[in-house]
Amino acid sequence: MRGSLGQPVVVENITGASGTIGVGRVARAAPDGYTLVLGNWATHVLNGPMFSLQYDLVKDFEPVALVSSDPLMIVGKKALPAKDLKEFVAWLKANPDQATQGTTGAGGISTVGGLFFQRETGTRFRFVPYRIGLAAAMQDLVAGQIDFMIDTAANSLPQVRAGTIKAFAVTSKTRLSAAPDIPTVDEAGLPGLYIAVWHGLWAPKGTPKEVIDRMEAELHKAFASEELKNLWNGLGAEVPNLYGDAFGKFVTSETKRWAEVVKSSGAKLDG
Repeated sequence: MRGSLGQPVVVENITGASGTIGVGRVARAAPDGYTLVLGNWATHVLNGPMFSLQYDLVKDFEPVALVSSDPLMIVGKKALPAKDLKEFVAWLKANPDQATQGTTGAGGISTVGGLFFQRETGTRFRFVPYRIGLAAAMQDLVAGQIDFMIDTAANSLPQVRAGTIKAFAVTSKTRLSAAPDIPTVDEAGLPGLYIAVWHGLWAPKGTPKEVIDRMEAELHKAFASEELKNLWNGLGAEVPNLYGDAFGKFVTSETKRWAEVVKSSGAKLDG
């Protein structure tokens, strides 16, 4: 975007408290179009029911656009007896509380996705959190130390291609262009089990409409770049087409959907 805007775009990575520090800073920023937040599913959906926030995820932000959507993959260790997703679910039901899923901990999409998977399939298994990230969990999956993961395509595909793990399905409505041979959950027998890590752009509440419109136009130009499309596809991500109010409605539907999953699980990071 900086080329077409004709000015620098400074990226400041603000860590801490699952993104609530950085998002909170933007919520308090001047609504002049110069401070935006590149947030994601965790910061703008999951953090609502998981934290006591000092800002409102709906009232304090203007939705600009969905920037990327990265469906996950259900993958298992090579020694699993299941050949496909239906057989994997059957194996989990035949071995309740025995299987292990590698996750990033209570606040991550892998854990919440696992809870959703349990609810939709009627299975029970144990979560193994990896505080240093899913790359370490992948190492243990390859080594057969854990049974399966619900993981990003970018992390899983290299091992699937190498034949060190099994891929059961992609958690989206359509197959990934980077992995057209892997079926969707609909095709594999679990219709509607959609789970994706998505990223979006928001501005502080009160940012003028003409500024939001300009940002949307610049994103349109950026998404037209073949270089960007190839980068997204290589990561197993989808190039989105949701802007403004349509993006806001998408976030609202995601919030309702995942809040129910978190509530039913009893998960909570703070009071």
